[in-house]
Amino acid sequence: MNNELILQPMLGMMVLTAIVWFVMYAKRIPAMQKARMPVQTYTTPDKAAELLPDSVNYSAYNLKNLFELPVVFYALCLLLYVTQAVDMTYVIAAWLFFGFRVLHSFVHCTSNVVILRFYLYLAAALALWFMLGRAVFNHIVA
Repeated sequence: MNNELILQPMLGMMVLTAIVWFVMYAKRIPAMQKARMPVQTYTTPDKAAELLPDSVNYSAYNLKNLFELPVVFYALCLLLYVTQAVDMTYVIAAWLFFGFRVLHSFVHCTSNVVILRFYLYLAAALALWFMLGRAVFNHIVA
């Protein structure tokens, strides 16, 4: 098994994070210009959320979300890579995590249908918890 295969979905998550960051600013800057308020008005994320339309803030909320569970994903992928424990089961689970996170981000940044977003988040989380549980089990047993 090529140990480096686990790095591909990890890099995909990094690219997803960058895309959401660009989307956030592509929505926020025009909305701020349209509001014609001084930039200093937006001193905190809470102020931006209060002053800008919800649809403009969806990508900002998603960006924050991309620094929650994905942090565990990054650390786990690196652990698997460094310890050379990568196998096809981990790679498939990692791609599932990434795929569901892409779909979650798309829904979160666009229509923001909460129940759909929740199920996509849950599916990604279950793939991640499976990976983590398996890694812990393999570490304890090995």
